[in-house]
Amino acid sequence: MATIELEVKKIYPDISRSEQLAADFFLNNKEAIFQYSLATLAKMSQTSQGAWVRFCKSLGYDGMKDLKNALFNEINNAKVNDAAETAIEFSDIHECSSISAIARNVCNSSIEAIHMTCQLLDETLLETVAEHVIHAKSIRLFGIGASGLVAMDLYYKLLRIGFNVTYTSDFHISMTYASTSTEEDVALIFSNSGETSEIIKIVHVLKENHTPTVAITKYTNSTLSKAADYALYMNSPEIFKRSGAMSSRIAQLCLSDILFTVIANRDYQNIEGNLEKSYDVVKSLSPTPKDHS
Repeated sequence: MATIELEVKKIYPDISRSEQLAADFFLNNKEAIFQYSLATLAKMSQTSQGAWVRFCKSLGYDGMKDLKNALFNEINNAKVNDAAETAIEFSDIHECSSISAIARNVCNSSIEAIHMTCQLLDETLLETVAEHVIHAKSIRLFGIGASGLVAMDLYYKLLRIGFNVTYTSDFHISMTYASTSTEEDVALIFSNSGETSEIIKIVHVLKENHTPTVAITKYTNSTLSKAADYALYMNSPEIFKRSGAMSSRIAQLCLSDILFTVIANRDYQNIEGNLEKSYDVVKSLSPTPKDHS
């Protein structure tokens, strides 16, 4: 999915109805903006030329010409990448007719989720978040359901390298962690939708305590992404009506692993010893192969 298309979907809920008409036309007829004049596009989309200009500016472009140039470059780059890759097909659960089709579908959606997430990486923001984590008095992780599994995975990783980190799947205890947080801590909040009611309640408590908050969430203008101090975005294919948590979980895990690796890289001198100690301890728990000589 094109980055510009993602941006349109992100801003869509916050733009005016007249701009939404332009956005709808754009999403369904991207090639048309190269073929028709602004006046014709306005007529075809049943809105005004001014609405199209405002739509372009809402996306961060100076006007239609600027949007056309950006889209042209993006389409050409996508064609180059597509030529080097095998076509990926998606279908919903009930449409898979064989185990091989199911396996191919799950693998393809995971690959696409990783690819889409990598397109959204903001290196400067990752660096900033990593510095917050490294220098925080404690790291408070929050996540519910499938997103909680990703939070737990990062909890284990940070614990292994000696960070003061907390996580629980219990909502009431999570609220306790949030209520006792301070401005010296940092909170990482995992939520694909960014609208989970329990998560929003937790964020409100964190904000009251002036705790720096980082959202790991889908690329939308969600309640969570708007409330958090920083937002690390992921994305995934939207084809699984009954199993969306699969590809979104992979996308979150990918982003979480990237963040962890940045943290470990930037603080390696301090964590190297902990990595070696935790590896040796875990290895010592493995059974020793019997000598059959």
